[in-house]
Amino acid sequence: MKDMTEMQIPTYEDMLAAHERIRPHIHRTPVLTSSYFNDLVGAELFFKCENFQKAGAFKVRGASNAVFGLSDEMAARGVATHSSGNHALSLSYAAGRRGIPCHVVMPRTAPEAKKAAVRGYGGIITECEPSTSSREAVFAEVQARTGAEFVHPYNDPRVIAGQGTCSKELMEQTDGLDMVIAPIGGGGMISGCCLTLSTLAPEVQILAAEPEQADDAYRSFKAGHIIADDAPHTIADGLKVPLKDLTWHFVSRHVTDILTASEQEIVDAMKLTWQRMKIVMEPSCAVPLATILKNRERFAGKRVGVIVTGGNVDLDKLPWMTAA
Repeated sequence: MKDMTEMQIPTYEDMLAAHERIRPHIHRTPVLTSSYFNDLVGAELFFKCENFQKAGAFKVRGASNAVFGLSDEMAARGVATHSSGNHALSLSYAAGRRGIPCHVVMPRTAPEAKKAAVRGYGGIITECEPSTSSREAVFAEVQARTGAEFVHPYNDPRVIAGQGTCSKELMEQTDGLDMVIAPIGGGGMISGCCLTLSTLAPEVQILAAEPEQADDAYRSFKAGHIIADDAPHTIADGLKVPLKDLTWHFVSRHVTDILTASEQEIVDAMKLTWQRMKIVMEPSCAVPLATILKNRERFAGKRVGVIVTGGNVDLDKLPWMTAA
């Protein structure tokens, strides 16, 4: 991957161009509200439902921007990535729309529902061990063999510009917000929020939510430099990856705070959302609500945008069924 001296930092104009480029390939997802959660928290919560997005996750925004921004010559060689799931299936979806190959390295422990979705979109899977080091080593072999264009799950300016379109829509769909909160793993969505909101609505606080058992972004934020865990264990499988240079650029400059939640708090928030809002969200997406419920005084009286990042769940292994 290119280092920061070589890598272009995406701009607000890049985000606007991305929104035009990907418009035919994505949904403008709805914003839902819940009087139950508003009363429970004492705030007005606005849920941006990327679980209703194409491919079931926000990551289709960044993936589509990367794929449809390629020249014909580059696209002919296909694209490649490593991902625990949502970026993998999103890139496979976008590549399928353009009619080009997509090679994906996935941990062997990734949810079967996500593997099936990748294959369903035409993605070609190579499995690796569930660690960052194994993922990157296996990917290097795949890329060398195929010559495909690497589209990093989050440390890629094209991807971040695409993810920034989500908070642009959120601001257009609500009448002003005090805060926006989203999950943080590698930081692609949060970086997109930072990219967009720092220009569009600089008064809005940007908060990130992370599992206690995979809290490397929280520790990085407190320490002032990147701290990376190789293979953390958490039910929030989409949040196991570490920050990288490009996402750290945005997180360190624009994020107000990072809040954490326990495994049980994440499962409880996920189940409560299913029960009360009747929407499917995966564990990674429940982390923001879990931190809101845990820190109600922080959000009381505020208008809060909550980005529900995806809904690709293995329905045969729901966490409240398997926790025992």
